[in-house]
Amino acid sequence: MAAKNIIRFFVLLLLQVLVFSNINVNGYIYPAFYVYFILLLPFEIAGWLLLILSFLMGLGVDVFTNSLGINAAASVFTAFLRPGLIRMLKSKKEYEPGISPGIKDLGFRWFFFYALILISLHHSALFFIEAFSFKDILQTGNRIIASSTATLILVLLLQFLFYKQDKR
Repeated sequence: MAAKNIIRFFVLLLLQVLVFSNINVNGYIYPAFYVYFILLLPFEIAGWLLLILSFLMGLGVDVFTNSLGINAAASVFTAFLRPGLIRMLKSKKEYEPGISPGIKDLGFRWFFFYALILISLHHSALFFIEAFSFKDILQTGNRIIASSTATLILVLLLQFLFYKQDKR
């Protein structure tokens, strides 16, 4: 399980740095696809480890994109809120050891709301830290909505790509 997360860490970091950080549609859409790493970490991960791994992912993106720590800050913010959100979202299936947040284990509806909320919170933190002002709140809001939508679509596409329905 740990090897899978280590590989996922580096693959998502490379994809973010080489592909998704170079997507720029009028300055509005920034798919922060690396947040997928934080979304898929196991339920039973220790809080301190969740924060450190999220920080390292955000810092890796910051180092390679020269973004001065805003991705690291937004990632830690997201990781900090994740356990509370998981407690708030109810699932028909218990959060058993060995399962991870995903469509396969918890269904589309649960994963959709989980990903939507965390991605939106992440992008809100990211863009408000970047703007460091509420002056252009409408523009920042539009960037949050557009980028969150793009990231959520990518996350859901990847979930469905690797989702294998049990045949009964």
